[in-house]
Amino acid sequence: MMNPTLAAAAVMLLATTVRSAFGFGEALIAVPLLALILPITAAAPLAALASISVAGVVLLQDWREVQLHSAGRLLLSTLLGIPLGLLLLKTAPERAAKGLLAAVILAFCAHSLLRPGRFALRDDRYAWLFGFAAGVFGGAYGINGPPLAVYGSLRGWSRKTFRATLQGYFLPASVAGMCGFWFAGLWTPRVNFLFLRSLPAIIAGAVLGRFINRRLEQKWFLRLLHLGLGLIGLLLLLQAAVRPSTG
Repeated sequence: MMNPTLAAAAVMLLATTVRSAFGFGEALIAVPLLALILPITAAAPLAALASISVAGVVLLQDWREVQLHSAGRLLLSTLLGIPLGLLLLKTAPERAAKGLLAAVILAFCAHSLLRPGRFALRDDRYAWLFGFAAGVFGGAYGINGPPLAVYGSLRGWSRKTFRATLQGYFLPASVAGMCGFWFAGLWTPRVNFLFLRSLPAIIAGAVLGRFINRRLEQKWFLRLLHLGLGLIGLLLLLQAAVRPSTG
């Protein structure tokens, strides 16, 4: 069996490469895989520390590409959505909530792949709606990336702007998350040890992801983005179908 430290580094390499290339998706990959080899109480803060690192590297590389106005609106509305997400976690049936999110994501992806460019957002007027949705589903189930990715796609951001602007959102959001882990006593020396041992893989993933992002043509970036979102939607739909309701 692979050493847990090496296994965690391998997971971080994969997850951070995807995050650096497409701007989101790291937690959706890292946390489930890390949970196979680590307690979830260590997997979640380790993924959050990696998120901070990747966001920092990307912003150092491409800070000129960040749409500050968009990132700010998304972040503020996310904070407003988190309390509702926590309430949703306690009161709403998990199947129904995840099924609804899956249906919206799949419908958007199908339309974007079959009829690309038909709908677009010309400004940040509706950023609060997508940020709020990210806060609700992030607070409830840790799934805040898909609504943000849908928003970036509808805004027609270039692959560079998409990648960088989402990091402008994720950096402060992940820092706030780590503060929560610290208050909960989950930011432990064990997490720090695993993070430091995984740091070379995290940095390598950030660099590799940037290389992939720069080599992709815009149309292929969007196709892969929508396919990735579609896969997330299918996984959520599967979870909604097979997991018992927690409401």
